[in-house]
Amino acid sequence: MTDAKAGLEGIVVARSELCSIDGQKGILGFRGYDIHELARHATYEEVAFLLLRGELPSAAELAAFAAELGEARAVSGEAAQVVDLIARDAAPMEMLRTAVSATSFDDPDKDSNSEEANQRKAIRLLAKIPTLVCRYHRRRAGLEPVDPDPELSYAESFLTMLSGRPPDEDAARTFDVAMILHADHEMNASTFTARVIASTLADMHSAVVGAIGALKGPLHGGANEQVMRTLESIDDPDRVEDDIRRRLAGHERIMGFGHRVYKTMDPRAEILKELARRLAGRADGSEPDWFAMSERIERVVTAEKGLYPNVDFYSASTYRYLGIPTELFTTLFVASRVVGWAAHVIEQHRDNRLIRPSSLYVGPDSREYPARDGAS
Repeated sequence: MTDAKAGLEGIVVARSELCSIDGQKGILGFRGYDIHELARHATYEEVAFLLLRGELPSAAELAAFAAELGEARAVSGEAAQVVDLIARDAAPMEMLRTAVSATSFDDPDKDSNSEEANQRKAIRLLAKIPTLVCRYHRRRAGLEPVDPDPELSYAESFLTMLSGRPPDEDAARTFDVAMILHADHEMNASTFTARVIASTLADMHSAVVGAIGALKGPLHGGANEQVMRTLESIDDPDRVEDDIRRRLAGHERIMGFGHRVYKTMDPRAEILKELARRLAGRADGSEPDWFAMSERIERVVTAEKGLYPNVDFYSASTYRYLGIPTELFTTLFVASRVVGWAAHVIEQHRDNRLIRPSSLYVGPDSREYPARDGAS
């Protein structure tokens, strides 16, 4: 071996039927369906079924799948105790990393990696993670948790458990689409982590906990929080351009721009931009116009650096308009992406080979162990 690709860029590490990306044209698809079509017509439950089962569900299949999710939302036992115990001191992703691990303790399929068991575990994880996030948020705020309603949709249930109030139709649909956009994205850092762990024949919970650890980093899932922090730090919305140019001149990284795969605008960012634009038109004016500020930042960064927004950039203002606290943004990424991780784990277990790459040694040449004083 004479060369190594930093970050494994351009290296194919798996065969997958789940997600396809054309980075030059800015095209993303799940199992052959374009992301724009899914965002326009599907629900998150339908996309989850598609990723896990291979096809879009019939009406009867969707009803049964939604009922399974609804029944699995409740969190009790050790996982609930973990959230209650650490809510005050743990950061959101620290909580989720620990609480998701605790959900394995009483999972009846925890000792099986069969496809049927993995499908059941995937549904439980998909159902329970929103409950964990909302329970944490309300405990942290000194409020009683809101029990999940199995009759509500995924998006309605999440937003109701978070705020204690049912969302209006537009808010629920906006959140639903945002979850669709984050459901999978080929071999990103967290998905690769999940597949590496699964390749050892570790269980799905272990793979998902490892993926959460990878997503926590600001260069992956944590970027959306940093985008909102940037928006909040700009004192005068009328000086957005000057502020961003000053940051760029100081070689400061503007989060939410550029992507390892896309050489044009991330298609997910296109959709989120329109969602944020619509929500901005409904805003009551009590906060700055986050969408207008974001659009102005986009113009500057694209003109100055030739970089386009990625999924993190407009998800920040979208979530803010929905009333979601900034500190929870990355946990929403987990709530959506867990279905993609689970589908990849199932795929890895189905046709497994231990993932064990090599490294290119660049240390010293062979050398003798030094003699010690007094050694014979």
